[in-house]
Amino acid sequence: MTLLGRKLFREVWHLRGQMLAVAAVVACGISVFVAMKSVEHSLASTRLRYYAEERFADVFLGLKRAPLSMVDKALVIEGVAAARGRIVADVTLDVSGLSEPATGRLLSMPDHRRPVLNDLVLVEGRYFEAGQVDEVIASRPFMEANGLDVGDRIGAVINGRWSSLRIVGTALSPEYIYEVQPGGFFPDNRRFGVFWMSRSALASALDMEGAFNDLSVQLSRDASEAEVLTRLDHMFRRYGGVGAYGRGDHFSDRFIADEIRQVGIQVTVLPTIFLYVGAFLLNIVLRRLVSTQRQQVAVMKAMGYTNIDIGLHYLGYALLPVSVGALAGTLTGLWLGRGLTAVYSDFYNFAELYFMFRASDVLLSVLLSFAAAIGGAYGAVRSVVSLPPAEGMRPEAPSSGGLGVLDRSGVSTRFSLPVRLIFRNIERRPFKSAISSLMIAFSLAILVAGRYGYDAVSYMMFTEFSNKHREDVTVMFNEPRSRAVGYELAAFEGVVEQELYREEPARLVCGHRSRRQVIQGIERSDGIRRLLDARNEPYRLPRHGLLLTTTLATSLGASPGDTLDVEFLQGERRHARVVLQDTIDELLGLSAYMHLAELEKAAGASGVVSAASLRLDAAYSAQLFSRLKELPGVAGVTMLKAMKESFEEVIARSTITSTLLLTVFAGILAFAVVYNGARISLSERGRELSSLRVLGYTRREIALMLLGEQAVLTIAAIPFGFGLGMLLSYLLALSLSSELYRMPLVFMPVNFVFAFFVIVLVALISGVIVKRSMDRLDLIAVLKTRE
Repeated sequence: MTLLGRKLFREVWHLRGQMLAVAAVVACGISVFVAMKSVEHSLASTRLRYYAEERFADVFLGLKRAPLSMVDKALVIEGVAAARGRIVADVTLDVSGLSEPATGRLLSMPDHRRPVLNDLVLVEGRYFEAGQVDEVIASRPFMEANGLDVGDRIGAVINGRWSSLRIVGTALSPEYIYEVQPGGFFPDNRRFGVFWMSRSALASALDMEGAFNDLSVQLSRDASEAEVLTRLDHMFRRYGGVGAYGRGDHFSDRFIADEIRQVGIQVTVLPTIFLYVGAFLLNIVLRRLVSTQRQQVAVMKAMGYTNIDIGLHYLGYALLPVSVGALAGTLTGLWLGRGLTAVYSDFYNFAELYFMFRASDVLLSVLLSFAAAIGGAYGAVRSVVSLPPAEGMRPEAPSSGGLGVLDRSGVSTRFSLPVRLIFRNIERRPFKSAISSLMIAFSLAILVAGRYGYDAVSYMMFTEFSNKHREDVTVMFNEPRSRAVGYELAAFEGVVEQELYREEPARLVCGHRSRRQVIQGIERSDGIRRLLDARNEPYRLPRHGLLLTTTLATSLGASPGDTLDVEFLQGERRHARVVLQDTIDELLGLSAYMHLAELEKAAGASGVVSAASLRLDAAYSAQLFSRLKELPGVAGVTMLKAMKESFEEVIARSTITSTLLLTVFAGILAFAVVYNGARISLSERGRELSSLRVLGYTRREIALMLLGEQAVLTIAAIPFGFGLGMLLSYLLALSLSSELYRMPLVFMPVNFVFAFFVIVLVALISGVIVKRSMDRLDLIAVLKTRE
């Protein structure tokens, strides 16, 4: 090892506390980058692989009923590579051990196992046996949520007839990576499940022999999706087609695509903050080191070392801790990425969520860390290289003196000497003090922004489950029913209030833009189901015209007062021109509303409804649930409370993980900044503090002078950190929002209190460690030398 190499490692060991703090900050940034990049790559790659292996379709079309011969005609359309017609039906289930009715979606599969579009992955059990009409394969989430095993039976009302179905297998499908009930948004795996049934058995039960009511299409490589959608709509119009749509509008695929996009956004935010702070810490450490080694630099130049030799030597002080941090961060990131991937596998229903990482991502993280090291060390190394030997032999010029603001105003005379020294030191280094306080503020901002997601989701849940939806049960009919069904439901013992509404699939056209959208017809906006905007304020439904959510109106390029062309996609398939009266800024989904009477005029078939919202008397809920399980004509039952509890459980599990990680990372960041600041102050003011000790000041007073400066900077950082955290949360809200949901900008006071106590605790811990170093200070040795 060269002379400069031995000097480098000797000095790094002497500064090991500060160097380890820098390495820890860099490791945090690299670990977040590697972990989130790995998760993003794992989700995206697994999704594409899953879709390819199980032949997930590119285009989907629901219809009333069409003969199987129409599948062959669909294959003639240019751009269609494969097509599959199947039978789909939603039914009410009676599950053992579950008092409430559940909803099942039945999907037909070939009687004999063969590759098909939207294939299933058999996880456990077997495929159907020929001639067995009561056998089904159930989705794994539903089986696990209800504690069911292969061989168990469930009851179902299929086409108005009670059936007992035997579960022979457990499976997953690329169609239901995010498994939610049709029309729902949050998963409730206990009360909704997907079931696959042999085609012959399901066709017989639904009187659909030789027919299908759902079409899946795979496109060729050079196909035009828009053209295929138009041709399919035209071809199946007479068969009750409700509008073809692409994979991008498939709810499960849209949800997982949004998740991948959000992970990609998170890759850039936290690592940038950590690497920036790491560069700052390296800069102040190296500048302090250079200022204390001016004579050594001069001697090295006098001995013949070139500027390049000396510059590379001092650059090593930055590269060494960053190399340790990059290695530790990469290994931690891979471990953390594997753990986060496991969390995602609990939330999304992949057959197997593979953990993958790319060597290019690891290499990029290392390059970013070294770029941060060079950026942080540049100023200090430059000052070393430009230092003439004769200049280096002189002591460093003292910082500018003079009276500070407090001294000139006379306020400082009211304070003791230790307090005056604290503020004088801050005033004489305003830039360094401001940057140190900013770094602490970043730590606080990470804590605030990290908890913001939980605040936003909690607010969304409160708005949806407590204020907007106040029903206990929603009953969906498999066919449009007359309003007389409301009297039938009201007659059930335990029904306190009922409210009917109608849903009509339609295509909304404004200029050259169009969207396939369900229009909800409601009689009032202040009943069981209310209209609320993003601020949780009630909204009154216009008596005439159309009401769209803001996001839907924006996607259509429509503004209040514009006239939209509305093509209804079922029944009489009427066309109407409807004025957009207003927009409402809702948090979840895309919605279109009309007054029920107006919808009936536009769509036809007056006096029919699609579903009913019920409020129940809890004392009679068990008897009512038993009746709903056997009620014919019901496609599904949604339990609002159960859905809320299920989602809260999922959110709580993910929030605990993210909060713990962000707390640890923010704590490391704050500790590194406070600790380095205090250690450098101790080095710079060692002679001064030792002199004060000799003059009779106690250790407590000396500690107050040293740590009081860091305490002032920490306190000053708190309000700024709160503001920075709110700004960061606002930017996250903008970037994470999508058509599926809009992130509200809300903050819970408890999260600011939590962030405050974390920062204070970290500052206290770093202060205790520095005080121990100060207590071991050799007064005689310090006073003998300039260092």
